[in-house]
Amino acid sequence: MSETRFDVLGIGNAIVDVLAHVDEEFLVRHDLVKGSMRLIDEVEAERLYEALGPTLEQSGGSAANTIAALASFGCRAAFIGKVKDDQLGNVFAHDIRATGAHFGTPMAEDGPSTARCLVLVTPDGERTMNTWLGAAQNLGPEDVDEELVAASGIVYLEGYLWDPPAAKEAFRKAAEVARASGRKVALSLSDAFCVDRHRESFLDLIRNAVDILFANEAEIKSLYQVKTFNDAMHAVRQDCPLAVLTRSAAGSVIALPDDVHVIEAAPVKKVEDATGAGDLFAAGFLAGHARGLDLPDAARLGALAAAEIIQQMGARATRPFHEVARENGYHHF
Repeated sequence: MSETRFDVLGIGNAIVDVLAHVDEEFLVRHDLVKGSMRLIDEVEAERLYEALGPTLEQSGGSAANTIAALASFGCRAAFIGKVKDDQLGNVFAHDIRATGAHFGTPMAEDGPSTARCLVLVTPDGERTMNTWLGAAQNLGPEDVDEELVAASGIVYLEGYLWDPPAAKEAFRKAAEVARASGRKVALSLSDAFCVDRHRESFLDLIRNAVDILFANEAEIKSLYQVKTFNDAMHAVRQDCPLAVLTRSAAGSVIALPDDVHVIEAAPVKKVEDATGAGDLFAAGFLAGHARGLDLPDAARLGALAAAEIIQQMGARATRPFHEVARENGYHHF
């Protein structure tokens, strides 16, 4: 098997997070339900954006968060995702490249604008999110660089992008190229509602193309339509060589066909913002896996990354993860 150029290649929604501080009156004036998360159209995205004061704009999206954190660990990371050649598209491209990750997906010249999530933060710290998926949903098989896939040790697929048919084909193409090249395929289930919509096709993908599955408790129970975590864990052991299951404060479980490891959560002083906990757990686990740690140690590193991110605002690390890893005895970084 040839040498890898990248440790992990992520494929997912390319979204720009637009964070702004607003007062309660702003939410009332724009008929927004405080603390909610909803999908909006392009017209409303533009209208809300124009109404905001100063904003902080940074690249986001689930798999992109994972890839940015992998780069922060010092891993060789790359990302495939679709943006338009517009202001926010250029923000996304600049931002993710600035993490050290490779990003070379051609920008769309026409069609919908770059995806954005308008995150409105009220004085009490509550976040009200309004998301326009835009160009991100137009990722297609033609955007999958086969050489890039073949040169990446693990291809990490974001479940959120399983909705659009063309993106689904892009995932299948990436998985086929990865498997043919002797690489591994990882899948994050992303969201229990996402699983509800695509249960059968997810199961088909997991049984035939996935080497590493990431899911939280709600997602894995939804996948197998069972009431208890134990039932879901036993079911996934028959379907996937390695399932990494997160359970918030209860830690995580590594489920293998012939073994199970239970890992404690890392200590947290105060939760500031739970956004990105799953994305960062996956990053820590994959970083450890790429550096040759055993599975329980890789999961502990994932727990450490998740704990670090939920003690700050936003899903991008405020200090390099390789420093956090070294401080906690991981000398591989």
